[in-house]
Parts: sequence; C-alpha cells; structure tokens
Amino acid sequence: MSEALPLRRNREFVLLQAGQLLSDAGTQSASIAYPLLVLAVTGSPAQAGVVSFARLLPFGLLGLVAGVTADRRSRRAVMIAADAVRAAAVGVLATAVALGNVPLWGIALVAFVEGGAATFFNAAHPGALRAIVPLTRLPDAVGAQEARRSAVRLGGPPLGGALFGAARALPFVVDAVSYVLSTASLLAIRTPFQELREAAPARVRADLVEGFRFLWSRPFLRTTTFLYGLGNFLMPGVLLVLVVVGRRQGLSGAEIGALLSVLGASTLVGSLVSPLVRRALPARTILLLELWTWVAAWLFVAWPNVYALVALIVPFGLAAPITDSVVVGYRVAVTPDRLLGRVESVRSTIALLVAPLGPVVAGLLLAAASARTTAALFAALGLLLAVWGTASTSIRDAPQLEDLDDLAAQAPATL
Repeated sequence: MSEALPLRRNREFVLLQAGQLLSDAGTQSASIAYPLLVLAVTGSPAQAGVVSFARLLPFGLLGLVAGVTADRRSRRAVMIAADAVRAAAVGVLATAVALGNVPLWGIALVAFVEGGAATFFNAAHPGALRAIVPLTRLPDAVGAQEARRSAVRLGGPPLGGALFGAARALPFVVDAVSYVLSTASLLAIRTPFQELREAAPARVRADLVEGFRFLWSRPFLRTTTFLYGLGNFLMPGVLLVLVVVGRRQGLSGAEIGALLSVLGASTLVGSLVSPLVRRALPARTILLLELWTWVAAWLFVAWPNVYALVALIVPFGLAAPITDSVVVGYRVAVTPDRLLGRVESVRSTIALLVAPLGPVVAGLLLAAASARTTAALFAALGLLLAVWGTASTSIRDAPQLEDLDDLAAQAPATL
C-alpha cells in the first residue's frame, strides 16, 4: 500500500466504504422504524425501549465471542456470514409486517438477531480497515468512515420515517436489500483482511485474557474505553426521548426523522473538519470537547420541548467524529493485527454493556415520570463523565497522532 495514495484512489477502501454506505443507510432507516413500529402496535414507550434494548444487547453479550472468531477465522467470511444473517432476519420481519402479523416478541427477536450479527461484523471490520489502509492514514480513514456514517445519519432517519409512513414494512425491506449489497462489495475486495498467522490451538479463554491484558496495560486505551463506553448509555436514551416526546407533540414519523437527521448533519460537518481540528488542537482538548457537550442537555430540563434536544444533538454531533478519529485511529494502529479482533471485542463489550440500558431506562422513566425528569437523569450522568474526563491523568497525557509514524514501517505482510 502506498503511503501517498489518497484514500479516494484506494480501490479497496472505496469498495469497503461503498458497501458500508449502503448497509448503514438501510440500518439507519430501520433504526427509526423499530420504535415507530412498536409505538404503532402497542402505544407503549416502555416496550419501544425494550425492543431498542434487544437490538443493542448483543453488542455487549456476544462481543467477546465475536472478537475471538474474527482473530481465528477469515474476517471476510465472518463479515459475509453476518450480512447474510441480517438480511434473512430483517426480511422475515418485513414479511410479517406486510402480512399484518407482527407480535412484540417477534420484533424484539429480529432486533436481537440483527444486533447479534452486527456484533460479529463489527469485530472483523477494524481488521479489514487496517489491512487496506496504511497505518499512518488510519486516523484519516476513520475520519472518512465517520463522514460516511454521518451522511447516512443525515438521510437515514427521514428516509426511514418517510418509508414507514408509506408502508410499515418498507424500511425493513430496504434494510434487508442493503445487506445483500454490502456482501457484493466485500466479495469485490481483493486484499486479504488479515496478516499471515499460524493456526491457533483451542484456547479461547487465554485468547480473551491476552486481548484484555493488552487493553488494560495501556492507560489511554483503558480510560477511553470506560469513559466513552459509559457515554454510550446516554445517546440511545436521549434519541428515544426525542422520538417519544416528538410523538406526544404530534409530529409525524417523517418530522421525527428530520429531527434525528440533525445529528447526522452535525456529525457530517464534524467529520469534514476533523483533519483541520486534529492539526489545530491537542488530543486532550479534542477529547474533552465531546464530554462537555452533555451540559447542553440541561436546556431540555428547563424547556421540555423536543426542539430543545437539538441544543444537545448539534454540539455532540460536531465533536463525536473528531474524537473517534483520534481514539479509534490510534487504537487500531497500535494494536497488533493478531490481537485486533479480541482487543476491539473487549473494548466494545465494556463500552456497550451499558448501552442497551439507555433506551430501557428512558422508556421506563417516560412511562412513569415526566420527560423533564428523564432528561435530568441523563444530563446529570453526562456532567459526571465530563468531570471525570477533565480530572483523568490518562486523558491529560493523551498520545499524539504523530506517534503513529514510528509504526508505519513495522506492518508485516497480509495473508
């Protein structure tokens, strides 16, 4: 791989991005369709939270197994199998919705299966990215990846809301087709997704311990895993608050989708300016900017209107992709290829164990108390994380991305 080759001219990277652009578009369309479908069937915010919980739970529950699988098996095969499972599961749900026979347990089961397959796909994806992009370009690649995700967040929710308004099954049909297109892009990539490696004996527990030990031995990786992992509890819950409060204020599915797309627009802008910000600001400042955006959640507490949530979504959306380009780019670059799946799975398990609880807590509070009370809890937790990050010595001594230059010449051959 040429260090000077622009990412837009890297055929393999463009193919991977294109496939994930289509896949993410389908996933984002379905993400708003799930709570809208549950609200249409049951009218219960709490049950909408349960389905969101089911979709997120596998990321914490199956992450360790997925990481070992990604390091032991062909990453390409793991990703293709995950796409096939997701296409089949969502296709079954689309059929059931179209036939008018869709029990709550069926929606939750499909959401769980889709999330489980996504867990395996996500465990293999960092290795694929590392295989096709030079180490020194990984922060740029992560930034481009975030720009792609942001563009989908911008268009996906309104598209999903509009599709749901046209026909309840339609967003799920689009989601299923998107996974088929993702598989086609993976098959077109020629570069192997892993370095040369010897066959490993069946020692799953030792493999997991090795991955955890690598992560734990590096203070910056350890701290950001816990700090931003706990933050994963907040945004899913806030987004459910937005959907429910929007419905209570009489907004349509398309209008709610448009509000959710504000997050996509903000993250798109943040992704585009990410290279400039990384050159202008030290890593610590970048990391703290995202954490302190949660202070804006108090505006909704003062003025419990769905539009007040924009005051939180916009600054968070601007800061999050810049933070990710630093944290994810550095983590993927410094982790040995043979450990990448396990380290990422340990990291994601820690980070995502609490994420499914966000919409559950939000749904229960919205059903039992006011939206203002719900928002106050999330705002208080956000403030706590910001104070923790500011006081952390690991964040204060955050590594600089220039350190990646020393690793560029050490990458072994791929398989």
